[in-house]
Amino acid sequence: MRLTFLGATHEVTGSCTLIEVNGKYGLVDCGMEQGVDVFVNVNLPVAPAALDFILLTHAHIDHSGKIPLLFKQGCTAPVYATAATCHLCEIMLRDCAHIQESEAEWRSRKARRAGEAETEPFYAIADAEAAIAHLRPVDYGQMLQIDEGVVVRFIDAGHLLGSASIEIWLTEAGTTKKLVCSGDIGNLHQPIINDPQYIREADYVLTESTYGDRNHEKADVNNIQYLADCIQRVLDRGGNLVIPSFAVGRTQEILYFIREIKVKGLVHGHGDFPVYVDSPLANEATGIFLQCDRHYFDAETAAMLDQGINPLMSPGVKLAVSSEESKAINFDSEPKVILSASGMCEAGRIRHHLKHNLWRKECMVLFVGYQAVGTTGRKLYDGAKKVTLFNEEISVQSEIGFLPGKSGHADRDGLVRWITAFDPKPAMVFVNHGDDAAMKSYANLLADEHGLNVAAPYSGAMFDLAKGVWLETPEGVPVEKKSAKTERAAAAFAALESALERLGKIVAACRAIPNKELARFAGQINSLADKWQKWAKK
Repeated sequence: MRLTFLGATHEVTGSCTLIEVNGKYGLVDCGMEQGVDVFVNVNLPVAPAALDFILLTHAHIDHSGKIPLLFKQGCTAPVYATAATCHLCEIMLRDCAHIQESEAEWRSRKARRAGEAETEPFYAIADAEAAIAHLRPVDYGQMLQIDEGVVVRFIDAGHLLGSASIEIWLTEAGTTKKLVCSGDIGNLHQPIINDPQYIREADYVLTESTYGDRNHEKADVNNIQYLADCIQRVLDRGGNLVIPSFAVGRTQEILYFIREIKVKGLVHGHGDFPVYVDSPLANEATGIFLQCDRHYFDAETAAMLDQGINPLMSPGVKLAVSSEESKAINFDSEPKVILSASGMCEAGRIRHHLKHNLWRKECMVLFVGYQAVGTTGRKLYDGAKKVTLFNEEISVQSEIGFLPGKSGHADRDGLVRWITAFDPKPAMVFVNHGDDAAMKSYANLLADEHGLNVAAPYSGAMFDLAKGVWLETPEGVPVEKKSAKTERAAAAFAALESALERLGKIVAACRAIPNKELARFAGQINSLADKWQKWAKK
């Protein structure tokens, strides 16, 4: 009965934890890393085909994004998640696969022009479809035995539609231990969804620590008024308010706020000012939000839906679906609000909107969610004067803002409320899903002020849940930072290896050609080898 920590160890993204019980293997999340990769993550120590189950806390790509890769590599395990998470994953994993295919095709076009090997996508649409076919929806509060000695229950984590903390009862050789995996714990009083629920008992707890070293800024005004003030200020000076927003969750919250702003008339002199939602994924996700069962929503949102009120739409909201519609937004001179993904400005249509608006003093870029270290969003948030977009250096002249306290994650106090709800105290609390400083700060806080037994393991650490002892405690291995020169050298050597592979295939196909031609070919290869032999001696 073992737990192996793989991803989101001293990093915020890439959540992945391996469970072993009764000779069976399961994962809790399998997410994609986003932003700067700080520490080396060990590979999954078992073949994906050996996995017996996957438990998914929620649909965000940093928790779900590598699941299609598992299926590409032979996985056939069921993926258990709430029904809402399953619905969101259907669109999000397809979208992520489309991005992988598009990026691979773009790189391959460049490679073909340079006579180099083509790029294979990380995974393809077919792999995403295979993962989607294995999604198994479960209800909040449902006790479900998913394998020998494995019983699970999903509890509302209040972070995203369908997000969950997962209670896991593991039984082996007559010993039962309860593990709770927090997933991402939500902030209190978020619109649309419920507050996080608390769990009272566990032997072991694996908890996130995204904001473990700080509390959210407390705003003097509520979020709706703050957003209204930003809109008023930007529209008055003839600019655009650009909001980089995560397509699933945050976009719907901002649409909820904008509807309130319009209903209450909090912006003056601009009528039903235009609001563009420029993200096909966000538009699909909004549809899913509106189709979900009422129990996923807080009382206020559920009451609006029962009255036939669409809480996410209002006059002036326009959906941009095609690339032509997206491009047209920046050629329309009317002041407007632009909601676009991705939320950290690393990909997607938002980068085009930044290119067209960052250099304009009358505009504003308003961040409404966490910005991971190393992302374009974080650079802007930290005050960068210039950023590079599409190989073009853009001067940052626009106003840069951040919606105070607007985070889907619980802050330090919220995390403490969640972990201290356990009574009696867990035997061990494992801290992950936070950057190095946040994890260490939160772990120290729990140990020093709350008397908890705490560990902040690095990737590859292994813990015996039955015996309560560590089996492996590796130190963190920092990712080697590569200079531009080093990266160019690596790319050049990869091209050489590709050329050698090509030559090998040609040689293998030459058995039937005349001996005279074989000798001539061998002579040419040996001549080339003699020319480059001097480098082998070095």
